Amino acid sequence: MAGSTELPGRDALTQRSIPSMVLSDGSPSSMTPLPKPEIAKDPAIGAQQRFSVQGNAVITGGAGTLGLYAADALLEHGLNGLMIWDMNPANSQKEIENLKSKFPNATIAALQVDVTDEAVVESAVNETTRLLGSVDILLCFAGVVGCVETLEMPISQWRKVMDINTTGAFICAQAVARRMVSQGTGGSITFIASISAHRVNFPQPQAAYNVSKAALLTLKNCLAAEWARYGIRTNSISPGYMDTILNEGDGIAEHRKIWASRNPSGRMGSPTELTGAVVLLASNAGTYMNGTDIVVDGGAIVF
Repeated sequence: MAGSTELPGRDALTQRSIPSMVLSDGSPSSMTPLPKPEIAKDPAIGAQQRFSVQGNAVITGGAGTLGLYAADALLEHGLNGLMIWDMNPANSQKEIENLKSKFPNATIAALQVDVTDEAVVESAVNETTRLLGSVDILLCFAGVVGCVETLEMPISQWRKVMDINTTGAFICAQAVARRMVSQGTGGSITFIASISAHRVNFPQPQAAYNVSKAALLTLKNCLAAEWARYGIRTNSISPGYMDTILNEGDGIAEHRKIWASRNPSGRMGSPTELTGAVVLLASNAGTYMNGTDIVVDGGAIVF
């Protein structure tokens, strides 16, 4: 009808039905039962069990510096098996072999995985399960950053950053969560967000990266609500500027000075300073942590 403002399918829209979220009831037969409060008689055993990590983990971007440090920490705390997903795991073959030597009783392997390709990710889940037996922990480190004036940013760069950092994390989380549900064992998923998800970085312009990481915080919240009934805890860690190869070079020397001057701690973080949060969220100590974001930044976001 001429002049009509109604959208096509409006009648169908008003007749639609939508799914409803189901929460766990926390009963003993649920996937989120209340653990029995116990104090260990042996303090050494109690301390060990509190931060014990069980099962097998997948770490995306695991051949990078932060991923490798996280892998080492999880293995120190009892991880049985580790699968590294990375675009170029061969670049860190020496470090991966060192992990195998340090932890001879653990099964450690690596796969070349493009986290933006759902078919590749699904195949990687199948191969990981075949080799390790289960997938119980997922850490999503895979990501890229691009610093460019937003007026000059190619749309292709925006899409690439969002595709890897946000969509890639979702693809991996969905595929692994489906496997966790089929296993009936629950598990832990941790996204690596950033202080960039909480406030605008200075002085470098990086709108796409900031948005991609902020999206992970909301995605984490959504999945924490939806998947808790399956015993899956979904959390995130927001690192500040870390002292890795990505933040080296004379070209950003002045930026490093500014980052340090705007941080109450006066410096960047060491990769080892991120591992405590990684272990916490994956271990027995984190069983009531769901939908949480842990900021590890020396206090940078207090300003």
